[in-house]
Amino acid sequence: MPEKVLVVEDEPAIALGLVDNLEMEGYEVEMAADGAAGLAKALDWTPDLVVLDWMMPNLSGIEVLRELRSRGLRCGVIFLTAKSADLDKVKSLELGADDYVTKPFSVIELLARIKAVLRRRAEKPAETSRLRAGDLSIDLDRMEATRAGNRLELTPRELRILELFVRNPGRVISRNEMLDKVWGYEKFPTTRTVDNHIVNIRKQLGDRPSKDRYIVSVRGRGYKFVPKLES
Repeated sequence: MPEKVLVVEDEPAIALGLVDNLEMEGYEVEMAADGAAGLAKALDWTPDLVVLDWMMPNLSGIEVLRELRSRGLRCGVIFLTAKSADLDKVKSLELGADDYVTKPFSVIELLARIKAVLRRRAEKPAETSRLRAGDLSIDLDRMEATRAGNRLELTPRELRILELFVRNPGRVISRNEMLDKVWGYEKFPTTRTVDNHIVNIRKQLGDRPSKDRYIVSVRGRGYKFVPKLES
């Protein structure tokens, strides 16, 4: 079966050009001209990947992505954006996008990025969507985590970091490994970004500086997750 790609773009010339090129590459393609229509189409059609414009009428691309992730749709997402500020790029990745391309863009480059995202997702083995470690629970379908029944306020990116820890208890995970497996990038963002996320995850877990931590720093190597028994 051909992989399904949804193009959500309000500029007709760009949208139609992308549809033509994607169909020539053998993908099954649908398109939507604004954020609300794109969200409805994605939820109904469940594509393998969404090419999503940042600025659109009705709903912005960020709003569409946030809603998709909150409803458990874990398809690939590549942003098309005229924005060039690093903070905007970081925001898209924080919310669960796989990649971004800044307008004006090369169609050849975009097609290559689409193939890369779909390949990474196809290579990822099937995994359970619900995880437990002591009093900590993660529900990947609902994109939420709880500890002792209390919901943790985590971004989608932080939830994926926590998922990586829970799937690898006791193993030291380097910052570069987190960047590769959670962001899908080797050079962007920086390892400092990983540390900032760890700070918030620890805060949500109730970790204390001196002891009783879920996430332990291993100097010069990274972090490891130490499961705790339910009290």
